[in-house]
Formats: sequence, C-alpha cells, structure tokens
Amino acid sequence: MISYGTGEAVARLVETYGDMLLRLASTRLRCPADAEDAVQEVFLYLLEHGVTFQSEEHEKAWLIRATIHRACDMRKRAARTDLPLEDAVIAAVPEPDSDLLDAVRALPEKYSTPLYLRYYVGYSVKEIGRLLGLPAATAGTRLARGRALLKRELQEE
Repeated sequence: MISYGTGEAVARLVETYGDMLLRLASTRLRCPADAEDAVQEVFLYLLEHGVTFQSEEHEKAWLIRATIHRACDMRKRAARTDLPLEDAVIAAVPEPDSDLLDAVRALPEKYSTPLYLRYYVGYSVKEIGRLLGLPAATAGTRLARGRALLKRELQEE
C-alpha cells in the first residue's frame, strides 16, 4: 500500500501524470485555466487526505476518475449558475494532432471520454469500462459510436 499524504509523493505523481490529466480535463473544460484548476484540486485532495493506493495501476485509475469527476462537476456548477466557461483555445498542452483532438473534444461527453482514454492514454475497453463505471460492452459500444461520429464529422470537413 502506498500513501500520498506527503509533498514528495504528490510531486512524483504530478511529474508522472500531470500532463495526461491536464489533457483529460481539457476534454471536459474548454478553458485551459479551468482544466488546470481541476487537476490541481485532485492533487490537493491527495495531499490533504493522504489517500492510499494498492498499486501504480490503482493510483493512475484513481487519478483519471477523480480528474474526470472534478472537471464534470466544475462544468455542471458553471451551467447551474449560468456562467459560461471560456471558449478559449486549449493551448496548455500541445498535442501532435490538435485538429483530431479538437474533433474528439467536440463530440458528446459520453463518446469523447472513452475515445480519449483509448487512443490518447492507451486503456483497453475493459479498463475504460471500469474507470467510467460501465460494463465493458457499453464502453465498447460508446467507442464504436464515437469513432463513427468522429469519422462523419471529419468527412464533412
């Protein structure tokens, strides 16, 4: 068991997963500053609560789930208060194919998250299902439908 109540442990996680988590939060939040806030709050939670993980896979999965949940919570809160999130171009973390990533981000959330986790992070369908709290078959269906939507969108352009 690994505990993360120290600054050194969290600093290692920031170094290891920070960029990936920032890109993931950016799929939910169009403003780079909001995405940075979401990731920062996840790491702050680790520092304050000293969460314990069973393995490196568990820590990565927890960080991904926590980041997705935090970003979605931030977006919902902004929608409830009628405060629009900024429509800034996401330039916080450069991507090799930013046009494709922008197209993935433009898809509905239930399709963009599985696509991002599969093709940008490298998770299997079964792992994506576990991370999102879905049956593996549902995760696979969302990937297939997301790919079809993405293909249609890219062909229209």
